[in-house]
Amino acid sequence: MLINDKVAVVTGAAGGIGAAVARRLLEAGARGVLLTDLDGARLDTTVRELAAEHGERVAGRAADAAATEDLRALVALAEERFGPVDLYFANAGIGGGAGLDASEEEWSRALDVNVMAHVRAAKLLVPGWVERGEGYFFTTASAAGLLTQIGSATYSVSKHAAVAFAEWLSVTYGDQGVRVSCLCPQGVETELLMAGTRSADPTERAAARAVLDSGELLQPLDVADRVVEAVADERFLVLPHPQVLDFYRHKGTDYDRWLRGMRRYQKAVR
Repeated sequence: MLINDKVAVVTGAAGGIGAAVARRLLEAGARGVLLTDLDGARLDTTVRELAAEHGERVAGRAADAAATEDLRALVALAEERFGPVDLYFANAGIGGGAGLDASEEEWSRALDVNVMAHVRAAKLLVPGWVERGEGYFFTTASAAGLLTQIGSATYSVSKHAAVAFAEWLSVTYGDQGVRVSCLCPQGVETELLMAGTRSADPTERAAARAVLDSGELLQPLDVADRVVEAVADERFLVLPHPQVLDFYRHKGTDYDRWLRGMRRYQKAVR
């Protein structure tokens, strides 16, 4: 899909990958980009910075990307300011190092933000895209959605589910004009990852270290470049870290060997 003259919504856009994607969309000629995030103060700063360069093609609204009513309001605002939404970037996500000790609330929140936020957004947008014959749903998952995250059950399970939902969307609606991509990065210098290195929880620190030790730490704008390329190519799986594909192939070739290797790696980072 061509980004030029298209309207996009980007969640989790106060900083990190979301803010970088919004910037690249604007630079690629998007007619309008609506940024949203729970952190209203940080979001306002990002919107002001982008508006200084791109004027009225930028808008922002603090919202919970997992709340249906907030999503309705975001879509309505984007349509009012720019026109019908063409691209939706489900980028908001939460981490955490919770395992079997995770509370019901921690499981619910991880699934709500990392999975159900995507489902609710798709329910609002996909029927209209099918009617128009065109639309783009871009999921930010994680390499953990393909390979599992050492330390965090809530993150691994929810990111696997995010990948699965993106696959289902593509299978179900791909022949009706709905394009789907799924971003599965490894180490990216974002607050979500770096917070894990400062955590008082040893499980969260181990999870962050496992990511940092497994490959190159990319900058958000580097990842955003891969995102824009994927949209242009209408490519489903987006892997900014090429080694993730190698790991994924090894996993599929010999699952038991891969599990043994992951257990060894887990001991090394703890």
